[in-house]
Amino acid sequence: EDNPGYFGPLLPPAERWRLFRRFRQRAAYLDIETTGYTWPGLQVTVAGLYDGQAMRQFVHGQNLEEFPQALEDLDLVITFNGSQFDLPVLRAYFPELKLPPVHLDLRFILARLGFKGGLKRIEPRFGIKRPPEVDGLDGYEAVLLWDRHCRGDYQALPTLLTYNREDVVNLETLMEQAFHLAENRLLGGRG
Repeated sequence: EDNPGYFGPLLPPAERWRLFRRFRQRAAYLDIETTGYTWPGLQVTVAGLYDGQAMRQFVHGQNLEEFPQALEDLDLVITFNGSQFDLPVLRAYFPELKLPPVHLDLRFILARLGFKGGLKRIEPRFGIKRPPEVDGLDGYEAVLLWDRHCRGDYQALPTLLTYNREDVVNLETLMEQAFHLAENRLLGGRG
């Protein structure tokens, strides 16, 4: 009953959203920033992790090496497009990385509910508004912010961390709403 590693493989990926309510106390939302989009050759610059209470950010050259340990006690990790980008990059970057037993990728959960497109396109449909300093920024601009930081721009890293924080923290609202929508659909609108 308390083993997501047992239940996760029993459910097809499209149905793993059902595990959210049961294991959300040991879940975290994850997003990474990198120096580009193609592996190999890119570098993880920031890994953001939010457990619903505390936001932790791991920054290249500061504390990024502590990131794998932060995942150790988790049962669920929730991302947006993480199965296509974040998790493969993290596995390559940290070869010994032990990921939580269940991964929920909101990109595909939301697409099945009729919400297609990127994270920034979907967020407003759920009432999410980003702070002005990062509103309108995208992944490419996050790459440029890291580059500016490396060249000595003292404003770039705080802006990048705000951007990453928004990417991560907003996943909680999206997951909660997606769970309720999927549950209502399953119950025929009675939930």
